[in-house]
Amino acid sequence: MARALPVIASDPPTLATRATSGFKSAEAQSAKAEAKQSPVTISAAEIASACFACLAMTALIFSPSLPARAADGDAEQGRDTYGELCATCHGRDMVNPGALSFDLRKFPKDDFERFKGSVLDGKGRAMPAWRDKLSDEDVAGLWAYVRSGG
Repeated sequence: MARALPVIASDPPTLATRATSGFKSAEAQSAKAEAKQSPVTISAAEIASACFACLAMTALIFSPSLPARAADGDAEQGRDTYGELCATCHGRDMVNPGALSFDLRKFPKDDFERFKGSVLDGKGRAMPAWRDKLSDEDVAGLWAYVRSGG
């Protein structure tokens, strides 16, 4: 006579499995029940290895964009520098007070080299050169502020 197998909560028997269970051997049913009930064991080393692999892939995916983000600088610092050096001509919050200076809200957001050259080398009589007064960090902050739109 076949012995009764425990009912597994994650796989409740259906009418079909009850009807066909008489055709399976008791050993096959027992092996199937044991396989469903045995927990999966993962070592700490396997978890650490998987975490490291995920971290490495994330770094590889985002590494091309890291230098661009670093060059953007800090917009808050840029706002302060802008207020000290640029607002007199370009207007508070980049709202141009007149027609004599360039409206920085319209500056191309993807042309850092042009921006850096204009700031450091000036624009003739229209804009002074700031090369001796601004660090690379200051220029990056100004760029971040200009890109933010004020």
